[in-house]
Amino acid sequence: MTDPTPSFFTRVSLAFGSFFSTLSNPGYAARVQGLREPDKTAPSSASAAPMPEPAPPKPASIDAALQLLALLQRDARLIDFVQEDLAGYSDADIGGPARLVHEGCAKVLREHFTLVPVRPEAEGSPVTLAAGFDARAIRLTGNVVGQAPFRGSLSHRGWRATDVRLPTLAAGHDAAVLAPAEVEL
Repeated sequence: MTDPTPSFFTRVSLAFGSFFSTLSNPGYAARVQGLREPDKTAPSSASAAPMPEPAPPKPASIDAALQLLALLQRDARLIDFVQEDLAGYSDADIGGPARLVHEGCAKVLREHFTLVPVRPEAEGSPVTLAAGFDARAIRLTGNVVGQAPFRGSLSHRGWRATDVRLPTLAAGHDAAVLAPAEVEL
């Protein structure tokens, strides 16, 4: 009998596919939200009528995740940079290539995503979180004890994608080829 638990790499693929499907498809996002929030109207007794079976989850498409990775490779050479063993290089030697990767990644983000901060306050600002704050958008760190309201300082504003503009893939495109091999003649 095989283990029904997906492997780590399958879960990574599923996470990327779900991420982009959630951003681009409001119906899919609503179904994901329903999975993450317990049904408050569910009967409390065991003798109640059984709940209908939920619709099977839609298999996540990994094409969007692969497409983003290909864009980051094309414009920032991200895969080349990350695959390089940097142990033999000094920090000064890494700085120039890191600047090129940074500029390329920033270009991809600007062209294909609209990003806004989750919180409007400046980092370091005092923040009070009332009961019922959105724990999907705000992560508490440090010494987390007790109940809301929580008072602390904003260490990171967070990011939310409000628009995704990935190019349409041509029919027959192999999204798994992130960068074609190059042969110089």
